[in-house]
Amino acid sequence: MKGAVIAFVSVVLVLLACGFRSQAGPQNPAVGQKTSAAPSSKATLPKEGERRFQANCGRCHNPPDSLSPREVKAVLQHMRVRAMLSAEDEQLILKYLAP
Repeated sequence: MKGAVIAFVSVVLVLLACGFRSQAGPQNPAVGQKTSAAPSSKATLPKEGERRFQANCGRCHNPPDSLSPREVKAVLQHMRVRAMLSAEDEQLILKYLAP
């Protein structure tokens, strides 16, 4: 349990540090842009979530290997403002990282 807490805190610190670094403006033109309407089928949700993760998060982060869905949700809530994610982006990325 202690190792999981340390891993979670480490991930949050890395995500926060990346957020401060990117406040000068998005380097990736896909960040902060409105995306098209939500995918229509559940089969496309993981792929859309992965695509949005890569477009918004992937320039600084790899997908986490060992975070619980609860931890992923907490990290996403903190990074949503810093990475200028829409609510739709947040939900699709959450479904990709914590199915």
